[in-house]
Amino acid sequence: MRKGTKEFILAVLGATIGLVSGYVYYKLIGCENGCPIKSNPWLMMAYGGIMGGLLSSLLFSLLKPKNK
Repeated sequence: MRKGTKEFILAVLGATIGLVSGYVYYKLIGCENGCPIKSNPWLMMAYGGIMGGLLSSLLFSLLKPKNK
């Protein structure tokens, strides 16, 4: 694999998991009114996708073996 491909694939995978979990959060816990993010499924999915992508990138960079 080319350099950076593995990081990109893991970030996309994390973002996809975040999208799905954002929608599940909206369906199970979200509120009807008064919540600007939780009451809209598209905003909740976008928030989950962004957080999932960032978290997977962070975890990959922390767990990647360091070259000495």
